Amino acid sequence: MINITDTARERLKGLIDSRGEDNIALRLEIKGRKGSEFQYEFGFIGEEYAAPEDTVQDVGDFKVFISPQSAPDVEGLTLDFHEDDFQSGFKIDNPNPVLSGDMAAAVAQVITSEVNPAIAGHGGFVELLDVDADQGIVYIRMGGGCQGCGMADVTLKQGIEVRIREAVPAVMQIIDQTDHAGGENPYFQPAKGGGASPFG
Repeated sequence: MINITDTARERLKGLIDSRGEDNIALRLEIKGRKGSEFQYEFGFIGEEYAAPEDTVQDVGDFKVFISPQSAPDVEGLTLDFHEDDFQSGFKIDNPNPVLSGDMAAAVAQVITSEVNPAIAGHGGFVELLDVDADQGIVYIRMGGGCQGCGMADVTLKQGIEVRIREAVPAVMQIIDQTDHAGGENPYFQPAKGGGASPFG
């Protein structure tokens, strides 16, 4: 289960109360991994909208719903709220490893040292979401200029996949889980003409 400090609990309760609605809960989910950190998504939902398989934790003033995929990776997590003269916000301390296993470490190294530097000039980056070592499957998300880019598939097939599979032969498949329709600033859009994959 997760831990919520008194400061964070008071801040969250205040936010919930300000909504003026009954049965509001906090929902926590890990949406991906970037570098050495988990990428979290948390927000308020009505208790009736929780998924049946969610883990439920009653923290006294409200409930916390945790997605089943995220539950193992948030066990022991501490949610705090920090405030000083310069900034304020929620802080998450998670003792769990972002990715475990030799394959995950090797893929992460290729993305950090080779892939991301290659696409940084086009404003893009790749996040490693997960690795299924048993099946040899790597899950990624493309962001920045790569999200919605008309050359994203070429970049993936001719650049990212090639570099990862050369460095980590055990990788059999790379699955892009990017919502390319949601890209706000794609590097290249076919309708505009011009542009190329950074690996081209």
